[in-house]
Order: sequence, then structure tokens, then C-alpha cells
Amino acid sequence: MSDWWGMVSGQLLSGLSIWLLAGSALVLMGLLGMLLPTSILRKLLAFNIMGSGIFLLLLALRPSGPDGVADPVAQALILTGIVIAIAATALGVRLARRYYQLSGQTELPEDRAAARDD
Repeated sequence: MSDWWGMVSGQLLSGLSIWLLAGSALVLMGLLGMLLPTSILRKLLAFNIMGSGIFLLLLALRPSGPDGVADPVAQALILTGIVIAIAATALGVRLARRYYQLSGQTELPEDRAAARDD
């Protein structure tokens, strides 16, 4: 019994498992953040948290080359994704700001209607 527990606890505390758990937790938190709050900026923040979790998952699941060297293609994909996430965040903030200037609201009409129904 103790041999089995030692194997399981050793796997849970390995570096790979920690990255997988952290990435999965961030993706779930971001997904809940996209579904629950009604503010546009909170949804944008949840989108960024979910993206960070996906980057962690890609980092944890990247293939390693010979001699244990990390695959540079996976690292390049993650760096490219970070740059695209920054650009998408800037666009989202600009659109949210413009929507606020035009309507004076920080929530979308569908979100306000759904909040009234609850």
C-alpha cells in the first residue's frame, strides 16, 4: 500500500504535474470568468487568464528533443501566442472603451437582460 502511495505522490509532485494542474486551474478560472461576470473588462481579463493557462499547458506538454533539450518550436508558438494575446487585449480594451463612450454602459445588452431574468 505504501509503495503505491509513494508512486502516486511522486508523480503528483513532479514538475510536469504542477504545470498541468496550474494550467488547468487557470483555464477553468478563465472559463468561469467568461461565463459569470457581466462587465466587458472582467470578461477580457478572464480571457487573458484563460490564455495564460493555455500557455502553461502548452509549456507542460511540449515535446523534448534528444538529450532532454526543449523543442524550440513549442517555445516559438508560446511566444507568438503571447504577442497575439497582447494585441487582442489592446483591441478589446479599445472596443470596450469606445462602447462605453457611445452607450455609457459597461455591460452588453444581452448580459443585462440575462441578469434581469435571474
